[in-house]
Amino acid sequence: MGMLGLQRGFRTGLVITLALVGITVPLLSTIGLPIVPHQSVGMRGVWDSFPPALKRLLVSDIVIRTCEGMADIFVVLYVTNITGIAIARYGVLVAVQLATAIAVYLPSARAADRVGRKPFVIATFLFFALFPISVILAHNFPLLILAFAIGGLREIGEPSRKAMIVDFAVPNLRARTVGLYYLIRSLSITPSSAIGGLLWKIRPEVPFLVAGAIGIGGMILFAATVEDRAA
Repeated sequence: MGMLGLQRGFRTGLVITLALVGITVPLLSTIGLPIVPHQSVGMRGVWDSFPPALKRLLVSDIVIRTCEGMADIFVVLYVTNITGIAIARYGVLVAVQLATAIAVYLPSARAADRVGRKPFVIATFLFFALFPISVILAHNFPLLILAFAIGGLREIGEPSRKAMIVDFAVPNLRARTVGLYYLIRSLSITPSSAIGGLLWKIRPEVPFLVAGAIGIGGMILFAATVEDRAA
């Protein structure tokens, strides 16, 4: 985007995104899924079907996503306005983050099948906590590359976390369990960006520091409450 210019690059990115959507939709339509007989279970019934391990995972996930929401939206402002990195170079940093996430996703999923899922979820929660801290500690471009690589490593436990949600769910309620899980999580973390904005007014580093502390708390909460045999 930096080479194309901000306005032209944005339009080009939008066109590419729409083209990819046009390719994806027909592919999705070819996937055949078995039709499960519908059961008249309301939202409360779906919530009651959550086993304790899934509820504990949800709580720790909410804490971690609060960490993410409080700081991530301000990363571009901090890197460009406070650290003084140009927009074009910020695009390179985002590319590093995405490349790192792609590189670790499949290998970590395979490794989790061999050694267990909990260590990878703990690792992912740890990287969520470390990312905002590493951003404010990085005072030059090479250190920012390292910080954004840490941001990409947040995906290392995502296959395991998502698999745990599905495994914990009652088989005939899995789709609604996943939907309710993400609904509760999304609603719960909605205020986090606004809180981050208020903290930014105190000092730009404050939302990052608070987010890091919250992330550490979420990691400890998961490690202490979700048992190994459940994960």
